[in-house]
Amino acid sequence: MVEKRLGALPVVSEFTRRLDLAGIVDAVCPGGASAHVTHGQVIEALVANRLTSPAPLVRVEDWARCWAVEEVFGIEPGLLNDDRLARALDAIAPHLEHIAGTVGARAIAEFGIDVSRLHWDMTSMSVHGAYPAEGQDEDFPVIGYGHPKDRRVDLKQVQAGLAVTADGGIPLHARVFDGPAAEVSQVVGAMKDLRTMASTRDFLMVADSKLVSYANVTALLAAGVQFVAPVPAAQVKDGVYAAPDPALATVVDWVPDRDAAKPAERRESYRALEDTHTLKGPRKSDPELTVRRILVHSTANAAGQQAARDKRLTKAAEDLNKLASAAGGRHYKSAEKVLARVGVITAKRRVASCLRFTVAEDDAGTPSLTWHFDQEILAAEAAVDGWYALLTTLPPEQADPGQVLIHYKGQGTVERRYHDFKGPLAVAPVFVQHNRRVAALIQVICLALLVFCLIERQVRRALGPEQTMRGLYPDNRRVSPTGRMIFYHLGELTLRIGHITDPPTVQITRGVQLHLLDLLDTDIGQTRWPQT
Repeated sequence: MVEKRLGALPVVSEFTRRLDLAGIVDAVCPGGASAHVTHGQVIEALVANRLTSPAPLVRVEDWARCWAVEEVFGIEPGLLNDDRLARALDAIAPHLEHIAGTVGARAIAEFGIDVSRLHWDMTSMSVHGAYPAEGQDEDFPVIGYGHPKDRRVDLKQVQAGLAVTADGGIPLHARVFDGPAAEVSQVVGAMKDLRTMASTRDFLMVADSKLVSYANVTALLAAGVQFVAPVPAAQVKDGVYAAPDPALATVVDWVPDRDAAKPAERRESYRALEDTHTLKGPRKSDPELTVRRILVHSTANAAGQQAARDKRLTKAAEDLNKLASAAGGRHYKSAEKVLARVGVITAKRRVASCLRFTVAEDDAGTPSLTWHFDQEILAAEAAVDGWYALLTTLPPEQADPGQVLIHYKGQGTVERRYHDFKGPLAVAPVFVQHNRRVAALIQVICLALLVFCLIERQVRRALGPEQTMRGLYPDNRRVSPTGRMIFYHLGELTLRIGHITDPPTVQITRGVQLHLLDLLDTDIGQTRWPQT
């Protein structure tokens, strides 16, 4: 009697089959069928590995022996050695954009995904290793120093961009970029890819402030692609926010999920109104671009900014009072030393705009410090608390200011997918030695993320409008299932393989496993187990 981990392998197999993942890869990467396994089958196995037990390439063969990979995917574990995996990555590397686009289009058609609103964002992945410039292939994203999101400035990086649907948070499109690439310059390329994938259907592109540049807005307007994005803070003067009265703005009928259970008086509230925003080109001859601007006021943002200011002012006041008491003492015998310390406090506590002070010396040369905060400046700062601005090309008849804000609030979906990308799928560290293979492996992980999110979406849709279920947590509370919890519970499934006259049996230990398999409409008896 042999027992192997089965986990979510049958579910993954069913979803990769529906995506025709192996077939799409084999169509652009023919050959590689030596030793009875194609490039498409290898990539499919790599996707399954990332979804069940992520491992460095050198450990994938061990994973396949412990898990029911041969029984589910029909691939002998010995065929998944690190050399064969590396050759498959090399094979798909020149075709990453085609594979990603084709699989994304297949997902739209097969699963009926609504692509009317797509959220775009980029993230960085730090990599361990030297990756010298002269040893990298310039035809693929170059690994180099940039502005890492994890603040590991000591490590080189590569970047990835995701376009995630509002419908289920599905990452339909992914691209790998150079480590030093400026995020603002990647928007147009992403927009063109999304237009191709979405075919003739119109869509709304939601992104962060990196989208808002003269070149990007010009390209989006020319392509007829509607967008929503926040205005970079530097492009809006404080006077714009100080002018409107929040009480005169329209209340937005939207409540954040985190506040849903709170009483109405404790919930974050939003108000919105609109005007226009003008972007000027780098040359005088460039025509000005005027688009809708939605001014948004958030009570939670306002409270947070006020609390942060109060904290800075309190700390600065403590430091300044100590300095005033110590002026003329052993450590601050001269006015120059007092001034130098005031400069340190001002920079550290960020109070340069409102701090007013005087350093004087008496006849004996003993310095003294007097100071106060300018209340008019503080009042002006408080007047703009809670405000931020969004730009959009959506016409008013399609979306009023409140609806524009609601569209933008969906941007948290793509951020959640990056959390899955770097968490359960273990995107980092990347254990491959060439930038070509790094790009290919990250694309494979993006494909795994697509399957991960499709499985989550399928379970939620099958649950009906409420999209919640019991059994996922020990206290049996009703929650909305996440991909992470779905894979956790299915991960306990095992396959018991008996003698030739004893067919394989699946060991199911909890009712929630049966419930999830039913919601996923997966018949675990349809895998490619050895025939008796």
